[in-house]
Amino acid sequence: MAEAFKHAINAAAVRTAAAHLARVAPSLGAAFDAEAFCGTVVPQLDALELKARAMCVADALERYLPPDFPAAASLLERALAPLDVGPGAAREAQGLQGWFLWSVGEFVARRGLAAPQRALHCLQALTQRFTAEFAIRPFLVTHQSMVLQTLAEWVHHPSEHVRRLVSEGTRPRLPWGMQLRAFVADPSPVLPLLEALQDDPSEYVRRSVANHLNDIAKDHPALVVDWLRRHLPTASPERRALLRHASRTLVKQGHPDVLAAWGRGAALQGTAALRVAPASLPFGESLTLAVTLRSNVTHPQSLTVDYVVHHRKANGETSPKVFKGWETSLAPGASLTLTKRHAVKPITTRRYYPGRHRVVLQVNGAALAEAHFDLHMPAEP
Repeated sequence: MAEAFKHAINAAAVRTAAAHLARVAPSLGAAFDAEAFCGTVVPQLDALELKARAMCVADALERYLPPDFPAAASLLERALAPLDVGPGAAREAQGLQGWFLWSVGEFVARRGLAAPQRALHCLQALTQRFTAEFAIRPFLVTHQSMVLQTLAEWVHHPSEHVRRLVSEGTRPRLPWGMQLRAFVADPSPVLPLLEALQDDPSEYVRRSVANHLNDIAKDHPALVVDWLRRHLPTASPERRALLRHASRTLVKQGHPDVLAAWGRGAALQGTAALRVAPASLPFGESLTLAVTLRSNVTHPQSLTVDYVVHHRKANGETSPKVFKGWETSLAPGASLTLTKRHAVKPITTRRYYPGRHRVVLQVNGAALAEAHFDLHMPAEP
């Protein structure tokens, strides 16, 4: 069995990090009480999940690092693992790395707001070993203009990790991160940054830009439609991949302008049928979807074929969820059969309820066929 994710921050990692901080502190005329730090943190870890562990370590850093923030930042930077050593045990032996640095970023976010330039310098070093996408967000709230000016310089930074931070750190709806409400309401201040990065040589950076645009699409679909109109016609293969990933939410929603931008705006000319089996599904097993498409025209058709499961809720109503199906082409006068297995099993983001569930076939954004299955839940002990 795989080890629980929370163990990414564990007692051994805490002790190793404390030893690094204690080792470098004298060179800066400071001291770090590694024994007291570990004695505060380690006894609490077993009862905590990952994020709570990170916050627990950050609390202890506030307690045991120097009270002067620039001095504390210098100590943390001096203790970081070198960049010219590969990740893993070799780098860990030489300095701070890995998930422990989530707590370091949290410390910087808490204590560095009064010295934002110094804090950003620290986050630039930190993100090259882990990430600072969570830590930079309070600075964007409190010092937006200054941080955006710094990020405009970072789009040219030689490190892909720093360039990625420009995009990932400004995402309005970053998972696990503070929501940037100003950018949810108006993303225009960050658009020049995304435009500068959308053709970045690093796929790691471009993937972040795609996810950022997809975030924006949830609140401002017209903005992303306009982005596609301006940037898709002359796109390289790499940029096309980015824009396709950025379009994924709007494509699944059947947004007509986005589908049209990708050449999939026309309605299916022909017929579509959907079958699901079994009709009676025990929870924990998989449903098989079979789609049959038939063309009645003499030209090929490019099709985006998705499906919507209307999950039953506790009150008997249903909640739709679009799932990705197929990107395909239907030849002139041809028939095409597509099959897919859809697992109905425990997940952390949804609770299932017994009863009839509706499945709707969506082709180029239009609902063309539907089927049903009855979900049976195990008896409660």
